[in-house]
Amino acid sequence: MRDCRTVCKPRQCAGCMACIDICPKGAIEVEDRAEYMDARVVSKKCISCGLCHKVCQRNRPAPLYETVVSYQGWADREIRKRGSSGGFATAIMESFVQGGGTVASCKLVGGEFRFSIARNRAELVGFSGSKYVKSNPIGIYRTVVAELKLGQRVLFIGLPCQVSALRNYASLLHSPDESLFTVDLICHGTPSIRLLRMALGEYGYDLNRLDDVLFRESAAFGLRANAKRIEPAGVVDRYSAAFLKGAIYTENCYSCQYAQRDRVSDLTLGDSWGTDLSDEEPKGVSLALVQTDKGEKLLRDAGVELRPVDYENAVEHNGQLQHPSEKPAVREALFNRIECGSTFRSAVFAAYPKYCLKQEIKGILSRLGFISGGYAISVMSMR
Repeated sequence: MRDCRTVCKPRQCAGCMACIDICPKGAIEVEDRAEYMDARVVSKKCISCGLCHKVCQRNRPAPLYETVVSYQGWADREIRKRGSSGGFATAIMESFVQGGGTVASCKLVGGEFRFSIARNRAELVGFSGSKYVKSNPIGIYRTVVAELKLGQRVLFIGLPCQVSALRNYASLLHSPDESLFTVDLICHGTPSIRLLRMALGEYGYDLNRLDDVLFRESAAFGLRANAKRIEPAGVVDRYSAAFLKGAIYTENCYSCQYAQRDRVSDLTLGDSWGTDLSDEEPKGVSLALVQTDKGEKLLRDAGVELRPVDYENAVEHNGQLQHPSEKPAVREALFNRIECGSTFRSAVFAAYPKYCLKQEIKGILSRLGFISGGYAISVMSMR
């Protein structure tokens, strides 16, 4: 008989995987159904220690902090070019390892976005850039706590649910708190990697064979496989479209406990949408919300350009600082189609036919040379 007991409420697992890391008997199995995830307890292995329930950030969110000061700005030109926004995260990571610290974050390894640690700039490669998909943190909580107990300074960069899980894990194992620095990323929600794998496969790419997947360049959203666009410039692919519409996040994301002003980390990073720095906006402008002295130190040590920002305006233009993403009415039908054997691309088209048709037309015109980068080219300019 299948084990029915779950660590948190059914369909509310965020996939933080802390329950797997802390279980002394390997009694936790996480089921990924694409539409939702469940962390299940294998009864025959369980010794009823309760650690999985205590570490679960859904059951027991780590305490939140109020933002004390906020900034917007950017890193130097080379770093800024490599990132998705103003490059704050990359600059902070590079500064941290140069100061002798260890960074924990995620990158594409062997067909999935796994968390690992970096002790120098070379090992940071792959950590930069937004990743609009579920990452796999299995093992990283154990590794971070081991580093802390050895007296190492550790910077952890992840989603709010992952930061919360790490803080729970570290407190349960009585690890040093003063050496742990945490950065959370403003998150709209994340889809299962099963959907990314499916979408890329339908465009002719095998995720297991890719060295890199990029999800956006500055404000231009769109998948790139090994630096190659899977759709022409200015055309939004189906995966990116479904993500931007908020239709493919796992179920828990629509009731996220961390989508609010108060934050779970020392420092929160995101995009400075609605910035008054119009000349800098096309190059990417980062938003930084500082909750603790450690968060302020991370920014100052990174040597980034810091400008004042209107906090209320930043909140207004970042919905996830106010509430979780709203679940679209078409989401259930989209997943039902996939469950019944539909391709990912056709399921998204059925959910958003007008939007997808517009993108298809733009793609055709782009391939024929009538538009470039999503903008029309006059016939005169082509002669």
